[in-house]
Amino acid sequence: MQRILFVCTGNTCRSPMAEAILKNKHIDGIEVKSAGIYAATGSEPSTHAKKVLDDNMIPHNHRSISLTSAAVEWADLILTMTTSHKFAIQQQFPQAVVKVFTLKEYTGESFNHDVVDPYGGSLGMYEATYRELNELIEKAIEKLKS
Repeated sequence: MQRILFVCTGNTCRSPMAEAILKNKHIDGIEVKSAGIYAATGSEPSTHAKKVLDDNMIPHNHRSISLTSAAVEWADLILTMTTSHKFAIQQQFPQAVVKVFTLKEYTGESFNHDVVDPYGGSLGMYEATYRELNELIEKAIEKLKS
């Protein structure tokens, strides 16, 4: 079983979308969760995040959670949305250094390792973030399989 944890800031936009996208791929042997470095526990995903997932027929049932040592220990692979998320985790959880990557870094992007945060933006920004996440997750799946 491969346990993957997606991490963003508030766990209401990017990481829950990434979690829902990967879960919807129904890949045997992969378990996925998400968390936020500065998340308020129990918040729903943003309205636009839910709409984009609904429009793409991606089931979702999410409440935000803050990143904990238990979640870090649970994960075999931690994929962050930005370099600053990666560094924050590595500082707070030094034992996890070897399993933390930005999603773009993990999928082989050679520059700009940040997925743009659509928080507070238009529906179009969320749709663009969804497309980017979906593409990156497809690449991550290929890497996981190899």
